[in-house]
Amino acid sequence: MTKFLLAVHVIAAIVAVGPVAVAASMFPPTARKALAAPDDADALATTRLLYRICQVYAAVGVVVPVFGFATASNMGVLGDTWLIVSIALTALAAVVLAALVLPRQSAILEGAGDHTATVQLAMFTGIFNLLWAAVTVLMIVRPGSTTGA
Repeated sequence: MTKFLLAVHVIAAIVAVGPVAVAASMFPPTARKALAAPDDADALATTRLLYRICQVYAAVGVVVPVFGFATASNMGVLGDTWLIVSIALTALAAVVLAALVLPRQSAILEGAGDHTATVQLAMFTGIFNLLWAAVTVLMIVRPGSTTGA
């Protein structure tokens, strides 16, 4: 059962978090292009699509910690420091996405943003991506693991 839970957890992380990381990273430069040329329908459509991808896959991403907790419980590692740090970083990444990235994307699409807003959004997106990179490293290295990794 542990292998199944772990497989679902890893696949969900790749399928759900990957698209958010990429789409969120592509949003600021695409938004800058759309802001610079308001009559460019393609740039606006692309920006809207990237926002929609971020919204949908963020919702799907809830599966990642659900299966992560189930896997950790089966493995008996819920109290391990590396996992607790991973959980905290995951929660922080979720807050950054929900409170800083998605609302700013929405505001830019609604016309409330400018070049400065896209720069700030790029910074928050970078923080989100760095948090996920740290979680990924912790999940692979697992300090104190007996796997020898």
